[in-house]
Amino acid sequence: MPSEKELNVNLLDKLDMLERLEMADREGGYEKIKQQLAFEKKCIERKLYQKPPLTDSLQ
Repeated sequence: MPSEKELNVNLLDKLDMLERLEMADREGGYEKIKQQLAFEKKCIERKLYQKPPLTDSLQ
């Protein structure tokens, strides 16, 4: 089970994403939101598929 700190980090990441989407809406409406959603998806995929840091595996 994740710790409280891990949960808070995940929630803060989600808040950041929502704020970026709100800014995109103010700046350019639907098209800007679509672009921002594509960017957010790439960021999530990058985190999901990254390999663990080498420093963790050497210990």
